[in-house]
Amino acid sequence: MDKFLNTVILGDCLEVMKQLPDKSIDLVLTDPPYGIGIANNPFRQKFEKDSWDDEVPTQEYFDEIFRVSKEQVIFGGNYFNLPPSQGFFIWDKKQPKDFSSSMCEYAWSSRQAPARLYSEWVVQVQKFHPTTKPTGLMEFVLSFFPEAKIILDPFAGSGTTGVACKNLKRNFILIEKEPKYVEIINKRLEATTGLLF
Repeated sequence: MDKFLNTVILGDCLEVMKQLPDKSIDLVLTDPPYGIGIANNPFRQKFEKDSWDDEVPTQEYFDEIFRVSKEQVIFGGNYFNLPPSQGFFIWDKKQPKDFSSSMCEYAWSSRQAPARLYSEWVVQVQKFHPTTKPTGLMEFVLSFFPEAKIILDPFAGSGTTGVACKNLKRNFILIEKEPKYVEIINKRLEATTGLLF
């Protein structure tokens, strides 16, 4: 298990998760593809069009997430077949109501506690990936899991979960299958001043 800690792994997260023991991860905090073709959205014009978000992950991916982890927070949870929960997190993007893009985003959580709201204007978020989440949002979510010492993000994207973990001195495991994003993740982690190790 130690060989995985505080690393960025290039590969298919399903195959990597199969190497992890049952319940060896305290928390999965992740943002999987929603299957809505977001990479082709005109609001993401600075990024090349890609097919990574054309389909949702199969049930096998979610089965592995639940096998390896004690708790889970999954952004885009409304797109997946997940159990009922009251402990969801909402990102208020501070968009005007007549704007054509979403005003908020939903994260399903295994945490059975009151729902929580985080507000940050989406246009102020530096985008390293078409669906980059604010670092502050990930830190906000982590604050509700103070006992979680090992955090896994199997769909790491640009690595915001890792940056938040490093800032908060938590151990992380990031998995990303696109080499260009692994490079971005490593650069972001190197630039993060919260020295963990």
